[in-house]
Amino acid sequence: MAATPVPPVPAPVAETAPLSEPARVLNTFFAPRKTFTDLRRSASWWLPFLISVIVSTIFVYVGDQKVGFRKIAENTLQTQPKQAAQLEQLPPDQREAQMRGRTVGAKWISYLFFLFILALHAIVAGLLFATLKFGLSADVKYKTVFAVVMFASLPGLLKALLSSLSLVAGASADSFTFQNPIATNPGYFVDPVAHPILYSFLTSFDLFTIWTLVLTAIGLTCITKIKSGTAFAVVFGWFAVAILMGVGAAAIFS
Repeated sequence: MAATPVPPVPAPVAETAPLSEPARVLNTFFAPRKTFTDLRRSASWWLPFLISVIVSTIFVYVGDQKVGFRKIAENTLQTQPKQAAQLEQLPPDQREAQMRGRTVGAKWISYLFFLFILALHAIVAGLLFATLKFGLSADVKYKTVFAVVMFASLPGLLKALLSSLSLVAGASADSFTFQNPIATNPGYFVDPVAHPILYSFLTSFDLFTIWTLVLTAIGLTCITKIKSGTAFAVVFGWFAVAILMGVGAAAIFS
């Protein structure tokens, strides 16, 4: 009597080794799917936040040393023609007092700007979470989406570092602002006073912003079961809304 054949035992599936926090940061640039997939295991985001605090502080310090907050405040005011015109109508002593206040305010806001960015990331994560959870019925947690947003924002720190290096290398302080410090978008070459709406529109298409958006879409596909095309539609759909809001604000206040 022939022996009953024994069915082959399936080979065990090797589990992906968990990533360390530094590996997550590095893989965000070189192998982003590894980082975002690992966020399903642990949605910690403290390291990208810590790096953002350090890089932001360096950027602001270099701007202070190479340009000065008085000059930065003046440059920023020049991009706001209505406010600049109102300031010019004041008596000299009041105008100087206003500029001193703007200078002090610019300094405090700049050094604490990472807190504003953290709040902005929380809002963006909330919009994406709501869209995924309630619009697409995706099985996802807010903290995981927030972690995706935090890691996806890392390319923006490269822009801050490049801006710092350009100032150290002797870049002109005549038109420097923290909002648009280097030529990584077409809006950099547009006069914000003469063409405020066009400036707002073109500034949105920053190389590092697009990089961040692409990473965010990749991250959403890694932490959910939604298709890649759907993730990109969600991310760039909200990006289009942000552009329209920015252009609208420019039209109102310019």
